[in-house]
Amino acid sequence: MTPATPPPVPVHDLVLRRGRVLDPESGFDAVADVGVTGRSISAVSTEPLTGHQVLDVAGLVVAPGFIDLHSHSHTVAGHRLQALDGVTTALELELGLSPVGEAYRLAATEGRPLNYGFSASWAQARMAAVGGLPHGGGALAALAHLGAAAWQRQATRAQEDALLGLLERDLADGALGIGLIVGYAPRVRPEEYLAVSRLAAAAGVPTYTHARGLVEQDPLTPVDGAEEIARAAGETGVHAHYCHLPSTSHRHADRVLAVLERARAEGARVSTEAYPYGAGMTAIGAAFLDPGAVAASGREVSDIVHAATGERLRDLDRLRELRAADPGALAFLHFLDESDAHDRAFLDRALLDPHTVVGSDAMPLTWTDPAADPLAWPLPPGAVTHPRTAGTFSKTLRRYVRELGSLSLPEAVARASLLPARVLEEGVPALRRKGRVRAGCDADLVVFDPATVSDRATYADSTRPSTGHAHVLVGGTPVVRNGELLPDALPGRPVRR
Repeated sequence: MTPATPPPVPVHDLVLRRGRVLDPESGFDAVADVGVTGRSISAVSTEPLTGHQVLDVAGLVVAPGFIDLHSHSHTVAGHRLQALDGVTTALELELGLSPVGEAYRLAATEGRPLNYGFSASWAQARMAAVGGLPHGGGALAALAHLGAAAWQRQATRAQEDALLGLLERDLADGALGIGLIVGYAPRVRPEEYLAVSRLAAAAGVPTYTHARGLVEQDPLTPVDGAEEIARAAGETGVHAHYCHLPSTSHRHADRVLAVLERARAEGARVSTEAYPYGAGMTAIGAAFLDPGAVAASGREVSDIVHAATGERLRDLDRLRELRAADPGALAFLHFLDESDAHDRAFLDRALLDPHTVVGSDAMPLTWTDPAADPLAWPLPPGAVTHPRTAGTFSKTLRRYVRELGSLSLPEAVARASLLPARVLEEGVPALRRKGRVRAGCDADLVVFDPATVSDRATYADSTRPSTGHAHVLVGGTPVVRNGELLPDALPGRPVRR
């Protein structure tokens, strides 16, 4: 009898050899080889795999690429900074964009290093339907109009119907849910928020909310911001995602977390996100930066810093000047003092809550030199953003895993990959192939050194890339190789409903 011919040994396009492989879904945590073929993971094996190309990653961690649910940094330059922070999928879900088809077409035409996707923007739809402002124009147009009173006024029934119609159109065009920055139009009727939540629930996708002010911050608010999100989740059945919880709850984070836990105990589906910084960033024309609102809130005007110049505002008159001159200009808003242990504890408790995922709230780059080339790499001098754009995920690994030991490495990886995927995957099946390291899933992978991974961006030097990420693959294509960004790599694909 002729002996049976053994089956041929599969040859993978790429093999990542002998790294510590973490799959947060199965709990797999072992030294293994990972095979990549095309855009997918083709094998994970504790036995050696054969590849056309082999990268020795012994001593490094191989993990699913990080999924950022909250990134306003849509450009090639912004994606490059996030790639060096381990991000492979950057989604604009809190603000969203509308019309969403315009956003997808622009990204596809220009190309992107990272996978990208957008929710439908309640704000931009409202700017058009209620405020009579032009519909669209991307995130910069939205920032420029944030302070306009026209879109923040009460909607007539006809205007609300038109608003819902625009959101329905965006959902039909692949939007990943509905983003509601209700904190920027804090006097809109709570019934409108519920109507939008019902629309999202019917479509089977989440809402992503920048909460309205809390009663402690704004006693005249029509409804407490945390209670509004919890109520909508309970009444409509929508999955309500509470964006950047510490930056809106400030020193009231414990009460907000308790409100959300009560809602979950009653059957509501509510998730949260946080970033490990004590300052936010927004357009200086925002409603909550109105001089009257700042004075009433008890905030210090000196907590506001003009991002482009580094000017710390001296008084309310200067705030009025800047809001009148350029309401879309970005400003830092310091809400917790990271050098103070008491304040730092609010950040930590919010980020470490078991229902919290890591989300950066990455910001667009402000170019202080009009002649700068936005496609140049390294970034030209004069590019300004929030340090969270470049450092959120690496700072989480540095601080909470390596320094504090508050999270295990697998726990931190899950909060940056699998758990964000789970926020979306019920209504967006494409996310079921992300956030995992197993055969058949997308080859969106990050390879990093857990002993050295670290953020380097600061408020004074906000675009310094993170370090410690040796390789970042997006759909099997290297965007970062041996710690260096590959400027010509544009493998990002759209994530659509």
